Amino acid sequence: MKKLIVGLLLCFGVHVSAAEEEFASTSCPDYLKTTKQKLYSSKSVNLCELTQGKPVLIVNTASNCGYTPHFKKLEAIHQKYQDQGLVVIGFPSDDFFQEEDDEKDTAKVCYVNYGVTFTMLSTSSVRGSDANDVFQYLSEHATSPKWNFYKYLVDANGETVKAFSPKVAPDSQEFITALEATLSTE
Repeated sequence: MKKLIVGLLLCFGVHVSAAEEEFASTSCPDYLKTTKQKLYSSKSVNLCELTQGKPVLIVNTASNCGYTPHFKKLEAIHQKYQDQGLVVIGFPSDDFFQEEDDEKDTAKVCYVNYGVTFTMLSTSSVRGSDANDVFQYLSEHATSPKWNFYKYLVDANGETVKAFSPKVAPDSQEFITALEATLSTE
């Protein structure tokens, strides 16, 4: 269907990338219609394009937390389920005073110490009135993170949200069951 729409737009002389962008923006939930800077990078990522039609695991992270080793488990989930469409996104935050002051140090923890390859974004607030737009939505539709490494499973439509506290490990049976149920409904 998307190819048909793009083809028709080409016939009318509409620039394809603009057409694709418009198509994506109309089928994406408002809270994902945003571009965020990648962690310690000059590059940005369009969350709508990244997540469109895919189930998503969103996690608020911190470099100096007792739950920081969850990065290895999150990376294992990313590796195991990415071929089934799962998108994992990490949002580093200093809201609980456990994030590095310098993003290069946060990047080192993620990429060097834990081998993270899933999308990590620039440090931002995830709770309260300063929360980024993604976490404002998650807080309204599930719960605000009470600590680092809250996990949010979002269905492929970007609407149904299930929240898990950091006490529920990413490799726990409870979490894996919910994750696989989210994947199977796609």
